[in-house]
Amino acid sequence: MQNTQASPKNVLLICIDDLRPELASFGASYVKSPNIDKLAAQGRPFLHHYVNAPSCGPSRFTLLTGRYGPAGNSALFERAGEMAKTPDAVPPSMPEWFRTHGYTTVSVGKVSHHPGGRGGADWSDDSKIEMPNAWDRHLMPVGEWQHPRGMMHGLANGEIRVKTGDMDVFQSVEGPDTIYPDGLIVNEALDQLGELAADKKKPFFLAVGIIKPHLPFGAPKKYLDLYEGVELPPIPHSEKPTGKTTWHGSGEYMKYNQWGKDPRKDATFATEVRRHYAACVSYADAQVGKIIAKLAATGADKNTVVILWGDHGWHLGEHSIWGKHSLFEESLHSPLIVYYPGIGKPGIKTDAVVETLDIFPTLCDLTDLPAPDFAQGISLSPQLSNPEATGHTALAYKSDANTLRTATHRITVHKGGEVELYGHTTDGSETLNIADQNPALVAELKQQLSEKLAKKEG
Repeated sequence: MQNTQASPKNVLLICIDDLRPELASFGASYVKSPNIDKLAAQGRPFLHHYVNAPSCGPSRFTLLTGRYGPAGNSALFERAGEMAKTPDAVPPSMPEWFRTHGYTTVSVGKVSHHPGGRGGADWSDDSKIEMPNAWDRHLMPVGEWQHPRGMMHGLANGEIRVKTGDMDVFQSVEGPDTIYPDGLIVNEALDQLGELAADKKKPFFLAVGIIKPHLPFGAPKKYLDLYEGVELPPIPHSEKPTGKTTWHGSGEYMKYNQWGKDPRKDATFATEVRRHYAACVSYADAQVGKIIAKLAATGADKNTVVILWGDHGWHLGEHSIWGKHSLFEESLHSPLIVYYPGIGKPGIKTDAVVETLDIFPTLCDLTDLPAPDFAQGISLSPQLSNPEATGHTALAYKSDANTLRTATHRITVHKGGEVELYGHTTDGSETLNIADQNPALVAELKQQLSEKLAKKEG
């Protein structure tokens, strides 16, 4: 895709943690997400975008490097360790690629796994950088929350997580957006956006990481009020699956204080949890609105590519899971919206299956940067030009299993050799394992999965 303007296009990347594709613009009319919906109406919503791992760290690794990587949350820190030993053997990250090509690169909030991009006990050690050479500035305002680690799981007015069991799983407190961490993150992002847009000599790559709706589900009360009287649809396929699957006991979620209740056994409580999750989505949506409004106010919207990306999905009771970390559809399916000035057929959705890995080469296409030959994804330029363009398979992995999503099926192969196969042309609930009835299809999809894994390991 060629630039229509002489000056290089800027990039605004908005990352949202634990965001399901449960938005009005993605078909969930009961969710109040007007700002994301407006962006979707102006850009290209990808209805079948899949992340490459069902956890924050490895999913963000693929976004920020354009390469498949380790399955654990320390993936980017492991990469930094490799860079320290053999820097020439590690390809540049996406922000480093843009920085090398003349961009000012800034991250604010949770862009890599640790908000602010640092390690150490409180995630604030300047000697332990998660992504060396990536950012001109990697910022994390902490306010009353003391440090980035405190911000990550912060509740209202400076409450930080000391012992998970003492922290409420959800909360709603009266007050402005800044009584929760994302209000501070976005205020800093607005300041950075103003400063970057004022520099007419260099294009910018600004990444903003919004924490909510990550656990615990805390947001200002005005966002919970949006769901008063709103009837949420029943939880689909809420039964625990049988046979060998990637089901788990919702350990991350279950560590929090639930006042002796369990959403797997208490339908009323499950609805309350879901309402608070929805409130966090609306809170995150409001932050997106502020960022997009600031972009317009600076005038930089006329020359900026905007990507909105959810780092993975989140089960809200489907398959009797509350959380991520599975290889079911609910963990791997997340929203992706791409917008740029002059996009054709704005607002028209695409059903093409795509994966997070594709974002890096897409951004290079849209900004006329050289294509990174080390990136392993496929540019989404065809779908941006024509929403009817077909996609490709999407790989995802955990340490003990791998999965491939096609336009019609999902196959999951466990390290022990067990296979799950689900059809997606009619049902899509991933409750009926049809592997035994379809040996030829299993063989074909296992071969495709093997080819993807060879690319990952190559």
